[in-house]
Amino acid sequence: MNESSVRAVGWARSLPMDRGVKAARDWAREHLDALGWTTSAPETVDAVLLTVSELVTNAHTHAHSDAQLIMTLDDHCLHLAVHDASTDLPAPRRPSTESAGGRGMLLVDALADAWETHPCPHGKTVVACFRVPGADEPEQ
Repeated sequence: MNESSVRAVGWARSLPMDRGVKAARDWAREHLDALGWTTSAPETVDAVLLTVSELVTNAHTHAHSDAQLIMTLDDHCLHLAVHDASTDLPAPRRPSTESAGGRGMLLVDALADAWETHPCPHGKTVVACFRVPGADEPEQ
């Protein structure tokens, strides 16, 4: 019998619409700093923080709801999940020169190693994954 174990740690934060995106970024930065990533992997930190900004902004602006931000870390990836109350699933769309918006999911797509959406009975969760700096590729 081949036993494998998953080692993971996680953090969660509810972000009411009046708390703003800055509170989400500051909270995420604290945890990334505690992991030592702000020194050892500043590019990854920047990508994670911009993704936090985009996903929480989407929850507040498009879903008109609070956001639940969850970060979990395993041996291979930092999983960044944002849940909101809308059942409308996000998708990258072609940006327009006539609109200031519409680039958020394109940014997430460019920044994260992978992302996906999970519909839920009371909304959806968008999960973006970032490889742990220096970690081996997970086996397929």
